[in-house]
Amino acid sequence: MSFLDGASWQGNISVGGWRPGGAGDAAVIEPATGETLARVGRASVGDVAVAAQTAVDAQVAWAALPFTARTAILRKAGQLFNDHAAELAEWIVRESGGIQAKADLELHVAAEECFEAAAAASHPTGSILRSEMPRLSFSRRIPVGVVGVIAPFNFPLILSIRSVAPALALGNAVLLKPDPRTALCGGVVLARVFEEAGLPSGLLGLLPGGVDVGEAIITDPRVRVIAFTGSTAAGRTVGALGAQHLKRVHLELGGNSALIVMGDVDLERAVSVGAFGSFLHQGQICMTTGRHIVDASIAGDYASLLAEHADHLPVGDPKSGQVALGPLIDEKQRDRVHSMVTETVAAGATLKAGGTYDGLFYRPTVLADVPTSSPAYCEEVFGPVAPVVSYSSLDEAVALASASPYGLSLGILSGDGLRALELASRIPSGAIHINDQTVADEAVIPFGGTGISGNGSRMGGLANLDAYTETQWVTAQADLPSYPF
Repeated sequence: MSFLDGASWQGNISVGGWRPGGAGDAAVIEPATGETLARVGRASVGDVAVAAQTAVDAQVAWAALPFTARTAILRKAGQLFNDHAAELAEWIVRESGGIQAKADLELHVAAEECFEAAAAASHPTGSILRSEMPRLSFSRRIPVGVVGVIAPFNFPLILSIRSVAPALALGNAVLLKPDPRTALCGGVVLARVFEEAGLPSGLLGLLPGGVDVGEAIITDPRVRVIAFTGSTAAGRTVGALGAQHLKRVHLELGGNSALIVMGDVDLERAVSVGAFGSFLHQGQICMTTGRHIVDASIAGDYASLLAEHADHLPVGDPKSGQVALGPLIDEKQRDRVHSMVTETVAAGATLKAGGTYDGLFYRPTVLADVPTSSPAYCEEVFGPVAPVVSYSSLDEAVALASASPYGLSLGILSGDGLRALELASRIPSGAIHINDQTVADEAVIPFGGTGISGNGSRMGGLANLDAYTETQWVTAQADLPSYPF
């Protein structure tokens, strides 16, 4: 029997076990074909309250376990992702519209996130502090209690597990709200993996739902930390609501990342790098290369060659295994992408490739001579669009790259890596990649952006210790002190 066979999860949510959701259920739709693949439960606001209390009740005993017990479950979860990779990859391909390589990446990272989280459980929990008083003074990390995780559709598995795994490993319970469009890969898969790994009941609540469910998670007083990944617009709302309720909120938001291409590069290889950065998963990645800032001496050739690459990339149903780009997630996203392309062309950009679609399949698009005030250059497109602008000096390149309010990722391509690193130090960004494109992630790194790409928080690696624990100060002394009262 396959890993997702059986009726337990079909049409259900998970709150201390599989059960019907208060808002019924919803179809899992394959964007490439419109076919219904399965049905997943839909949570109601009432379900959030029940899940939060269930999580509180389960978390105390979970946090009291030896760290080795939590570590064993996280390691088992990571192994399950590896053991069932072929089956789970097929679901990722069909539900998220990603190609096979993208699905393989998600599963690899999911396993690594679990293994890294397992290691985090054994990290030192505090520090011995000096004190001018005759007492023992120390700090220690304790679980926050219940963590709310709100994840998006584009990389549904990675962007859920990167918060779920460390939060659990550090002794917390989790309420997970995946995007309704990818509730299976971003939710059901995680619930099933941890169920099989032996996670005690009630520690991972699965609550697929709409905005009302997300708001209920944020405002519930039993949920102390929110980990949100999504658009900057939505992040502003989440941040404001969390602040009203004095919640710690980790916001991982949008981007419009720049790729600076210096004039001394190998042009063919640079274009290949740039194409990957802009067109991977149809550009539906926060770190997508959104702006190609190219030395004027090669900008024309770069744009033309990039268009040739775009024209040769096959677009279609990713389960065929013969395509480089699959479908956009839905019609709303397709229409937004197309509107930004047409408005940018109307503003004076040259359409070098793409700019057309068939259903949800949008051709990889290259725009040259792009006005820096146009939508495709200024805003996060979240589609397979590569705007190209030129610069005449490195100071101008720095100014162009720095002008965006986003600050998530930066790539610089150069024949001189040290020169590129020196240039990067002048540009604000959460991540910098010298001689590579802007899309990269690993379980061990502190991921996060600057500006409107986030609120300065970091997830991943050792940063998870700060994200999902509280620091407590403790003193102890042998005798009662004497006070002049």
